[in-house]
Amino acid sequence: MRLAAVGGTAVARAKRRLKMRRRKLVAGCFLDPMRELKKQVRIVGALILRELVTRYGREGLGFLWLVLEPLVFCFGVMGMWTLIKPEYEHGIRLGPFIMTGYMSILVFRHVVGISTGALQANIGLMQHRIVRPLHIYAARTVMEFIGCALAFLVVYVVLLAIEWVEPPQDYLKLYSGYLLMGWVSVGFALTISSLAIRYEVIERVLPVSMYLIIPLSGAFFMMDWIPPGYREILLLNPLPHTIEMVRDGVFGEFVKTHYNPVYPLAFGGVMTFVGLLMLAQARRYVEVE
Repeated sequence: MRLAAVGGTAVARAKRRLKMRRRKLVAGCFLDPMRELKKQVRIVGALILRELVTRYGREGLGFLWLVLEPLVFCFGVMGMWTLIKPEYEHGIRLGPFIMTGYMSILVFRHVVGISTGALQANIGLMQHRIVRPLHIYAARTVMEFIGCALAFLVVYVVLLAIEWVEPPQDYLKLYSGYLLMGWVSVGFALTISSLAIRYEVIERVLPVSMYLIIPLSGAFFMMDWIPPGYREILLLNPLPHTIEMVRDGVFGEFVKTHYNPVYPLAFGGVMTFVGLLMLAQARRYVEVE
């Protein structure tokens, strides 16, 4: 009887230990990824602060230039168009029309432009084992996207205050279109930056290419103004889809838009995947001093 009782107690203890191990294992499966995610966020956050101080300094306006720079561009373009264009273009007021187009394409220009050469400019950081090339690109992308988004908000509030624009008709479409623009920009940035690491000519050709992309992006015209045959060709470019979606969110049923949100989502996903594959081999093409 005693042996049976001792045996039963030992089995019960073994079962409890097994349950405890299972619980720890399950908890670890959830906690370890969270710890790793927090670690990656801290690394990117530190790189953002470093980038802000390096680029804008600690004195004067400092990091406010992150928002002021897109503002200057937008108000400059808006002012020039106001002088040479009528107040309304195809029934749409000029100010909001420029705002929705130019502030959207500015995300693409800034994210792609600032990412090219990012790894070469921060090559010294590669000496730290915890820093990866993706951290550097993520820091610059997040910083530029936030700066452009805040600038967009400021321009919108200013136009709202002077009664040039109404509140957005559909906030979900506005936010989704702007985020899709950021998503497509990330895909382009990773792919082009990875190519720039391998081929120096990419950095020389990119500035000219960026200016050529703007007229084809739909920033300064609506897809509905284009004949159907040419419209379908232009919509092979993912950028017009995102800008049309932003305008649909702002103007609503007052304008006719043409876009498919799945197309830029898929396009950005493919570009990001290709860019990450190429970026994984980036260390082979750079010399860490």
